[in-house]
Amino acid sequence: MDDSKFGKKDARGNWVPSARISYGPFFSWPPQATALREWLFGFPGYFLPWNVLYAVLAIVIWQFLTPSLTDFSADTGYWVGVILARNVVLALLVYGGWHLWFYVWRKQGTAFKYNSKWPRQDSSAFLFNNQNADNIFWTLVSGVPIWTAYETLLLWAYANGHIALLSFADQPVAFILLFFLVPLIHEVGFYFAHRSLHWPPLYKIAHKLHHRNTNPGPWSGLSMHPIEHVIYFSSVLLFLVIPAHPIHMINLASRLGLAPAQGHTGFDRAVTGEDKSMDISYYAHYLHHKYFEVNYADGMVPLDKWFGSFHDGSPESHAAMKSRIAERHR
Repeated sequence: MDDSKFGKKDARGNWVPSARISYGPFFSWPPQATALREWLFGFPGYFLPWNVLYAVLAIVIWQFLTPSLTDFSADTGYWVGVILARNVVLALLVYGGWHLWFYVWRKQGTAFKYNSKWPRQDSSAFLFNNQNADNIFWTLVSGVPIWTAYETLLLWAYANGHIALLSFADQPVAFILLFFLVPLIHEVGFYFAHRSLHWPPLYKIAHKLHHRNTNPGPWSGLSMHPIEHVIYFSSVLLFLVIPAHPIHMINLASRLGLAPAQGHTGFDRAVTGEDKSMDISYYAHYLHHKYFEVNYADGMVPLDKWFGSFHDGSPESHAAMKSRIAERHR
């Protein structure tokens, strides 16, 4: 696929999409019925492909890859190891899959790549002087274990009756709707956790590690300091007070654990065949890695617009960003 049809290269050879970053019409006023319907049920849209995919994944994880709550309450230590192994395998498959496609096999070269350079393999800024090795280390040694710790804590709480349990048999409508509220919970939780990590003391001791990846790849997504992992995954604790089923918690936890891979591919879309592509545009988050102080959210809920940190990729947004920064440092 010819990426010049959808954007252009800048003076440094980096690809810039022509389309401006925008939010879905869910929060538009006045309501736009046609646009809202197309956004909800179109492809790509709110449900397809990602939210349905993560909902189906949560069902598979719960049904086939997670112990029953009775088993969990009886021998917690053993099942922690089982869930840790399961999450390591999921991370290897998802992060490794994106990495293989874009960075090992290089199936589309630098087409649609925001930064034309490849990850650093000779930089002292990273462990082992290698960006990919560094990112894999922090993902598997810190990220996956802390994800597992939160998940097993919540499963233990469900197993021992410390959390209100929502049953599909008793409340089927609420059970299904909660699946599709999880993405909103994820985005709002991520935004406020992310903003807190840009508080200078936290940034210096924790979030700075993640931001070394100014040219991110899939493994950069969960490459964080342990303090950041603790904050990042903390939104699953909302299920301590939200009546739900463990499957909803797993939906959120697995999304937090795996979605950063697609959000950090460094590419605007995956070319899967002649003139066919899978939309994985995360230009908004790439701009966050590039400029640090914009686009803290994922882009479904207009939190950055509401709080004045939005950058849509246009020269006007860039000028506004520079003005905000200058004003703050006066």
